[in-house]
Amino acid sequence: MRLALYTGIILAGGFTCLTPALAADPTGDWRVADGVANIRVAQCSGSMWGAVSWEKQPGGRDENNPDASKKNRPTLGMATLIDMKKKPGVDQWEGQVYNAKDGQLYSATITPAGPDQLEIKGCVMGFLCGGETWTRVGPPIPLSSANAIAKGAPKSTGAAPKAPATTGATAPAPAPAAPKAAAKPGQKGADQVGDICLLPEIAGFAH
Repeated sequence: MRLALYTGIILAGGFTCLTPALAADPTGDWRVADGVANIRVAQCSGSMWGAVSWEKQPGGRDENNPDASKKNRPTLGMATLIDMKKKPGVDQWEGQVYNAKDGQLYSATITPAGPDQLEIKGCVMGFLCGGETWTRVGPPIPLSSANAIAKGAPKSTGAAPKAPATTGATAPAPAPAAPKAAAKPGQKGADQVGDICLLPEIAGFAH
């Protein structure tokens, strides 16, 4: 089933060791090896998370999930990389990956291989490891405003700054609205996922 291909890393061969010199930002949109989906990776509250941001065949459902309440949930926006923490001293993150083939979580790592490739490796019970390479189709993602507290940045109130008091002066004209971002490569039409850190599944740190 094509849902099994969204992560495609459990018991798959071909993982290549990387050198630290090739390390790059793992955030952004990545096309999985067989091209059936894009995974958006972002830093959410200090961890890396990934979610399906585009599907070649829209309308997928998480039909292999053993939890009956989740079998009908859309695969678009579904978390695949789960709470991945950076390993000390290396450009690698480890956590869990959701394998849509059987609806289970497995140990996994992500390692950037230069600016345009991301190596994914997953293991079953610490052995039978394999992996694949994803290709970048979207630029690195700046830290989400939803996670400013996690990085020690000041929290925005969301209110516009007050204009200084003036006497008889004409109020300045409002600034023009910022242009809308173009759709990311590999996606058709408007972005349907947006900031994955705001997805309920990731914001609640639950799967």
